[in-house]
Amino acid sequence: MMRSLVLIIAASTALAGCSLAPKYARTELPVPPSLPVGDAYLRQSEAALPAITYRDVFRDPRLQQIIVQALANNRDLRVAAANIAATRAQYRIQRGDLLPQVDASGRYTYSGGGNGTRNTATSGSGTGSNTGTGTGNTGTGNTGGTGTGTGSTGSVVSSSSSNSSFSVDLGTTAFELDLFGRIRSLTSAALDRYFATEAAARATRLTLVGDIADAWLTYASDQSLLKIAQDTVASSQRSVTLTEARLRGGVAPRTDLRQAQQILFTAQSDLAQQRTALAQDVNALQLLVGAPVDTALLPASIEQALPTIATLPAGLDSSILLRRPDVVESEYELRATNAEIGAARAELFPKISLTGILGFASTALTSLFSGGAFNYSVAPSISYPIFRAGAGIAGVAYSKAQRDAALATYEKTIQTAFQETADALARQGTIADQLKANQNFSAAALDTYRLSDARYRGGIDTFLNSLDAQRSLYTAQRNLVATQLVGASNRVTLYRVLGGDSTLEATAAGPQPVTMSGAPRSETN
Repeated sequence: MMRSLVLIIAASTALAGCSLAPKYARTELPVPPSLPVGDAYLRQSEAALPAITYRDVFRDPRLQQIIVQALANNRDLRVAAANIAATRAQYRIQRGDLLPQVDASGRYTYSGGGNGTRNTATSGSGTGSNTGTGTGNTGTGNTGGTGTGTGSTGSVVSSSSSNSSFSVDLGTTAFELDLFGRIRSLTSAALDRYFATEAAARATRLTLVGDIADAWLTYASDQSLLKIAQDTVASSQRSVTLTEARLRGGVAPRTDLRQAQQILFTAQSDLAQQRTALAQDVNALQLLVGAPVDTALLPASIEQALPTIATLPAGLDSSILLRRPDVVESEYELRATNAEIGAARAELFPKISLTGILGFASTALTSLFSGGAFNYSVAPSISYPIFRAGAGIAGVAYSKAQRDAALATYEKTIQTAFQETADALARQGTIADQLKANQNFSAAALDTYRLSDARYRGGIDTFLNSLDAQRSLYTAQRNLVATQLVGASNRVTLYRVLGGDSTLEATAAGPQPVTMSGAPRSETN
């Protein structure tokens, strides 16, 4: 008997091999086949970008230590890890519908009766209950149950009785035979969304590392700007002191003093601003890290930090963008919506459910599992939607529209990735020339200021020329720092837009149901 139920379940599993979901095929890349080269772009290696880690790009041990600390403490990463755990649990819940749910139950029942005495009667009838009476020609009596009796020479007997019963049931209720792949499609969609969540977590980690590098470099540039402001304050203070002495001696007009004071006050204002900026930079780093940051790990200047950021060799094949975590996430979402079309189509077909119970019942515990105590029942059922006012067809249309929206989102994600990478390459192709020009300009401004100041002190040139030279030097030095920060940040941007940090992928939270690389699975739903 049990064999019959097992055979039915096995047959249903074998029949559940079909799926109504459309076959998934990766869309053609909606971008040019190669990244741009020439003009503003640097020509790079034709080979695809090799596997890298953040240590290959961010080579300063202090920055590496901050990144390690952030990967352990950042709250956004903890949220991402929790999201992975949640979607993994949702997948397991959905996958459970592929197998029958088996429930076991046990029951013990005891019932007791009343007391009475034997009485005889030659004829008559009697009725009684636990508290009733019986009448006859010669006797009365209490009975232990409700009933009637007649006879000419009979007796009405009341007695003491009790009953016990034991039962054990094992069964499955409303197990759907997945003949049309509805449950399998939903399970596939849940698995793809789990993979999408894992890819989103990798995107979060990739962005976090880039943000930390940018914040570290911003602190370095603000340190350089602070040093420039301090030097300018000191230089301006000397000019003011000298001009005051010349004013008291009747050599210089008051306008010279006021002009010298303007540069001093401007530098003092910038100095206060840079101190505020440095404090805010530390606060931003601590928020990203999720813990206090040791000041010994912070750079002293942008000139010191810039050489520690390596430049990535970008491959010309635009297919490398498919490994970006945001692109991977979008493709898995597309796969999930594609699978949901199959579930919506299966809703148009009959649902076949199976209810089965195996049981043992006996009045004695010792004979509960004997052959005579066994019983079973199997109750298949089928339901077919006859009239739903078009809701079933509308459900298929809705899932197709969702798939089309996911496809457009996926293509837009790839196009955005291409544009971000092309912009970063364009900036990389020109930043070296801009940096060299700013360095030359700053050096020329410094020499001009030294010559003008010497000519003024020697009485050859006017004070106005010296002040103009000092203003130009101050501006040139600040522009050079800004350009150095742009160049360093561009290297960080390339690291982010090309994606695929193998070390970050290895730190994915929680176990995965299948082994996966940076790219989506190749099998179809």
